[in-house]
Amino acid sequence: QVQLVESGGGLVQAGGSLRLSCAASGRPFSTAAMGWFRQAPGQGRGFVAAISRSGSNTYYKDSVKGRFTISRDSAKNTVYLQMSSPLPEDTAVYLCAAEALSGYDWPRRVSSWHYWGQGTQVTVSS
Repeated sequence: QVQLVESGGGLVQAGGSLRLSCAASGRPFSTAAMGWFRQAPGQGRGFVAAISRSGSNTYYKDSVKGRFTISRDSAKNTVYLQMSSPLPEDTAVYLCAAEALSGYDWPRRVSSWHYWGQGTQVTVSS
């Protein structure tokens, strides 16, 4: 059974840093794209970042470019999201996703992704 388990969330001050991890189990994900989405209260799930199967291509939501960095360790079946200088508007539940279908704008579409984690809460205080 495939499982994606996020960790590393918590309370952080604006301008600080936080690193989220997503550990995959049940099958190797070294040949699958992986990504991060977030969902704030009362809002839908929105794209944050994604990384290609090889790790050579990364994709970001415009508002997090230059502040967040996605990376992967295929040997550990883990993807990371380094959050630097977070803002209060980054407060949300962050969810890990794995194995995306190809197609137009595939990283940003929720429907592209096959597997999802349960999420980890990130709260940014001002």
